[in-house]
Amino acid sequence: MTLRSVLIANRGEIAVRIIRAAKALGLRTVLAHSTADAGSLAAQLADETVEIGPPAAKKSYLNIDAVVNAAKSAKVDAVHPGYGFLAENAEFADAVTAAGIVFVGPSADAIRLLGDKVMARQVAALAGVPTVPGSDGRVTDLDEAIAIAARIGFPVMIKAAAGGGGRGIRIVGDADEFARQFPQASSEAAAAFGDGGLYIEKVIERARHVEVQILGDGTDVVHCYERECSLQRRRQKVWEEAPAIGLPDDVRQRLCASAVALGRAVGYSGAGTVEYLYDDATSEFYFIEVNTRIQVEHPVTEMITGLDLVQEMLKIAGGATLSVTQDDIRIQGHAIECRINAEDPYKGFMPAPGRITQLVVPDGEGIRFDTLLFEGYDVPPFYDSLLGKLIVRGHDRADCLARLRAALDGLAITGIPTTIPLHAALARDPSVTDGCTHTRFLEPWLETDFAQLARAREDA
Repeated sequence: MTLRSVLIANRGEIAVRIIRAAKALGLRTVLAHSTADAGSLAAQLADETVEIGPPAAKKSYLNIDAVVNAAKSAKVDAVHPGYGFLAENAEFADAVTAAGIVFVGPSADAIRLLGDKVMARQVAALAGVPTVPGSDGRVTDLDEAIAIAARIGFPVMIKAAAGGGGRGIRIVGDADEFARQFPQASSEAAAAFGDGGLYIEKVIERARHVEVQILGDGTDVVHCYERECSLQRRRQKVWEEAPAIGLPDDVRQRLCASAVALGRAVGYSGAGTVEYLYDDATSEFYFIEVNTRIQVEHPVTEMITGLDLVQEMLKIAGGATLSVTQDDIRIQGHAIECRINAEDPYKGFMPAPGRITQLVVPDGEGIRFDTLLFEGYDVPPFYDSLLGKLIVRGHDRADCLARLRAALDGLAITGIPTTIPLHAALARDPSVTDGCTHTRFLEPWLETDFAQLARAREDA
């Protein structure tokens, strides 16, 4: 079918992003929003809005019945879940489909299969994708778990089978610590995800986080090359770039081919991301998980390929086959994305909701700012602190970094603290500019280099 309308079941900058992409395709846009977001930029841009509940996400954005009823009342053809909230909820995808509405994303079966980290590892292994050494499946018995960890070799990670977004992970260094952490991890996983299942993976020292963007139409799958997301705080991505820094061409080819093989193995439809750990010491990569949705960091891929991934998702959901072949997709330059959050980096990243009194966005070649902000907007305290994403593209990485520094200097958000100073410091740090980072780089750097900058600021 050809889509004529879409309901956006999300908020913030991704809702704005989807609305603009849908309007570019001529679709009628309907925003499902909580009472806290009635005056948001997304609500102003949408053709129609439907209120789905109070500020609490459980009573609005996570309320499947409320969202589906909103879609039915608005008589839309499709629902786009964005990321977060219900985006990777198979029950939600089923409910949308059962209502006779198209879910913009993979099938509920694919979400279930790939959303369970243990099952996803098994699918990856069958597709010939390298996986991190670990347990073959879920582990429930403590003695068995300790034996597996000892065989793999400490340190290991205890991971929630139903987890995601860096949550539900514990790194343990020996058997005694493992015995203490294992039951606690199971209890926390059950509380957070409704599933106490755990599995175990080897910790790869100084690993880099590299991921491949895929697009599928249910029959064919292509890759849009890789991104690097190694700069992380508490396992949450802070800064992303594409392509990955200094990745050998033969590794890139194998990495991207493995992501395509995995996508084809499950008949993937829509946009998805296959995540890996990359070991610089051995040039080997290992599958972690699949995110069955659009990613926060998708703009860096768009900047180097020229694709509009959200439009591609909508066209595929409407029944179109892939609009590009693999040969059509080429890397053009280098792009970096900085996540700008309503947090005070000088005070332990304390959340900082409040009113935006001034917004100055830099312009120029290769600069993009995806945001939910406008002057006078009151950032609510109820949701994720992401305010926007500054994305910059250059001819190569050095050119991109130079343009990024200038763009960060030109970006002004006043009224509340933001993480702009963090990114300005990172963009000038020698380890970052030389590409010598890994997934454990940022937190020690915050305690040393950035803490020194904070002290100098206080003394000034």
